[in-house]
Amino acid sequence: VQLQASGGGLVQAGGSLRLSCVHSGRTFSSNAMGWFRQAPGKEREFVASINWSSPDRYYRDSVKGRFTISRDNTKNTAYLQMNNLKPEDTAVYFCAAQSRQKTFYRSQYASGYDYWGQGTQVTVSS
Repeated sequence: VQLQASGGGLVQAGGSLRLSCVHSGRTFSSNAMGWFRQAPGKEREFVASINWSSPDRYYRDSVKGRFTISRDNTKNTAYLQMNNLKPEDTAVYFCAAQSRQKTFYRSQYASGYDYWGQGTQVTVSS
């Protein structure tokens, strides 16, 4: 499985970006996709996750109402629509895939993933 993330960039506060993550394998081999972020000097933190075969989603509290995770199974792609961006959202964003051997509940934690993509930088200016 290979993951390719894209869509990062520089945006002003209040703006929007949409990140994409293409899953190279077949999605039936994965249980869920997730997005994490890591700001300079900080630990990687969970942002959102989505189950490939159900409507289930998780979000971290600070992005609820602003970020939306979605998927297109026909394109093996997960998306993260980020609206009303804030300077504190500035980070490198990573996508990850969870194997079917793990429960969706664990998709809220980095240890719940088996595959990681390269990061894409998101910078929000004030």
